[in-house]
Amino acid sequence: MQIFVENNYESMSAKAADEVMEIIAPLKNPVLSPASGDSPKGLYKEMIETINQKNIDASDWYFVGLDEWLGMNGDDEGSCRHHLNNDLLIPLSIDEKRISFFDGKAKDIQNEIQKTNDFIKEHSGIDIAIVGLGMNGHVGMNEPGTDPSLHSHTSEIDKITQQIGQKYFKQTREITHGITLGIADIIESRHIILLVSGNKKAAIVQRVLEGEISEEFPASLLRRHKNFGVYLDEEAASLLQNK
Repeated sequence: MQIFVENNYESMSAKAADEVMEIIAPLKNPVLSPASGDSPKGLYKEMIETINQKNIDASDWYFVGLDEWLGMNGDDEGSCRHHLNNDLLIPLSIDEKRISFFDGKAKDIQNEIQKTNDFIKEHSGIDIAIVGLGMNGHVGMNEPGTDPSLHSHTSEIDKITQQIGQKYFKQTREITHGITLGIADIIESRHIILLVSGNKKAAIVQRVLEGEISEEFPASLLRRHKNFGVYLDEEAASLLQNK
């Protein structure tokens, strides 16, 4: 595990984006699994600027969605796919054939899971998983107590996550379940990038990075990965004992 602490969210995002672009540079047909949400938004902005400035061709990249609310897809404002479309996929003009993303409205959710599993295998695994950190230590929609051996699966959303998740919607939505890559999928990725910012996350950052590794704090399990990079701003890192 490598921990990088930057002065603010902007510099943290730029540092992480540099790392992602460096990893991708030598790869042919790289596979990314990007999280949606506030934490990685700045990283995607920096990546897009770099790609445009250096005229980098991203047309051969593949994308695997990390998670989605059950009952939603890209047509729903506030869904994970909706945010990722706006923040990354549409600006990069990624062909839909190069994207595998859970459709939470599908009649056959197990088929959605199988399609994602098959997509990952077909393209020889995920090169980079880009994730954030939940207030209860979740990663993706792997809530506390989730079996870390699981691959893609449906999940029951913790009450804390349900409350915080309302910020993505203009009106209150029922978000009791989700569909997500498992901890096993994330750990099987060749590189993992975790981004966390803000004072409100400082306590859970300290617990996840310096406490006992436990499935009760799913993100702590990522510390076992040999290529695990953690990017924090000073506020998120403020309670760490070993900076």
